[in-house]
Amino acid sequence: MTTRVAVFGAGGRMGSTVCRAVAAEPGLELVAAIDPHHAGLDLRQVAGVEGSGLQVLRDPAGIGSVEPDVAVDFTRIDAARENLQWCATSGVHAVVGTTGFSDDDLERLRATFTSSNCFIAPNFAVGAVLMMRFAELAAPYFETAEIIELHHDKKVDAPSGTAMLTAERMARASGDWGKDPTEQEVLPGARGGAGPADIRIHSVRLRGLVAHQEVLLGTTGQSLSIRHDSYERTSFMPGVMLAVKAVADRPGVTVGLDTLLGI
Repeated sequence: MTTRVAVFGAGGRMGSTVCRAVAAEPGLELVAAIDPHHAGLDLRQVAGVEGSGLQVLRDPAGIGSVEPDVAVDFTRIDAARENLQWCATSGVHAVVGTTGFSDDDLERLRATFTSSNCFIAPNFAVGAVLMMRFAELAAPYFETAEIIELHHDKKVDAPSGTAMLTAERMARASGDWGKDPTEQEVLPGARGGAGPADIRIHSVRLRGLVAHQEVLLGTTGQSLSIRHDSYERTSFMPGVMLAVKAVADRPGVTVGLDTLLGI
């Protein structure tokens, strides 16, 4: 059976990559592309999807009788909230790579998605999920830790969702962390932001990057560095395709690609 897919943010870098991945994936059919900034354009021009014949829509109201089974959202948080409301109301499953959702947002989504399901992941790269798991496993054996996340210069939120989730998982794994010895910040913010368990998180925004993160852990006489690098947006596509195919069997709201990998 073919799964019919719509893509929100189809004209963006991630959205266009998703469009191409869906079009090339066996068992999936790209049936709609939505992006208000590229409305009316042929999807071939916007995302390089050959032979689709689709025009980019301004909003999901234009989908009409297409009836997608799953919608993929890689937009910004305000747009994603509206898009997910449409998915829940329309009975369409949602796969979401947009970051910035608060705990209140997640509670609203859990209350809203009753006739369809929602899958949210701060990072769809399998290597990034493994990085978080490795950091969680290492946490009880180290006394200090810091996280450095590095992204392209178009990312609007900081720290990244991946960095926050990494710190949360490390904090759950160990509550015994050394205190920050800094007594004077010569430059305010030089020590980054204090995340869960006061684990320091540093955000870098640099042109030419895609998505990168390094977890540094230290204890007496030794340190451990765990790093993951996504050099191209195609690195996220295996995880996105996995979620698109699995979301129908995951009732309610599911957070994190690790739930599909069994780690």
